[in-house]
Amino acid sequence: MNKKYARYLLQKTIQDYNLIAEHFSRAREKIWEEMRFLFDDYLIPGEKVLDLGCGNGRFYEAMKDKKVDYFGVDSSEKLIEIAKNKHPGVRFQVADALNLPFPNNYFDKVYSIAVLQHIPSQEFRLQFLKEIKRVLKPKRLLILTVWNLWQGRSWKLNFRFAILKILGMSKLDFKDVLVPWGKSCQRYIHCFSQKELKKLTEKADFKVKESGILKRPAMKDSNIFLVAEK
Repeated sequence: MNKKYARYLLQKTIQDYNLIAEHFSRAREKIWEEMRFLFDDYLIPGEKVLDLGCGNGRFYEAMKDKKVDYFGVDSSEKLIEIAKNKHPGVRFQVADALNLPFPNNYFDKVYSIAVLQHIPSQEFRLQFLKEIKRVLKPKRLLILTVWNLWQGRSWKLNFRFAILKILGMSKLDFKDVLVPWGKSCQRYIHCFSQKELKKLTEKADFKVKESGILKRPAMKDSNIFLVAEK
């Protein structure tokens, strides 16, 4: 992907989430039950934890009982505003995931839930992971998820954008799509497979400890999760 176009997509994603922040937040009030083990099983009381792409702060609810030292960052000013209103006194701030405002070896654990799929181009996705590695302490864990769009009706979306790419009518890479949020906007998404996510994480010099599929039977969709050690 052209780097200039990738930068445009990064800015578009921020604008899109600012635009839909209120509606998006109402649709993401609670943690999905199939994800709860990522917090229950891996969080250790007292850890310094980064929630990277924290959105409206919903995952803080899964962490606060563990008494962790919590930091939440997101690129959307509107979502951070909502998070601060919902959780007064908690450390939420606007930040660029590709240039985090934290020193090296700062966090015991980094969570990044449904964020990496919004990062355009292999170059920027690798930069995203390397920036996480920089702020993570040695031997500590990254826990992330991405959407699994290789299922159900999503196949049609992938097929349509692949055809547009072949015909020279799309600047997106293969396996990139634009997913509508009603009539408000179309969000950039890269469609990861479990194998691709693992390979990219290893390329950023992480050691993958566990990966799998988190199914949401009620919604007939799923997410890919991965746990990796610096």
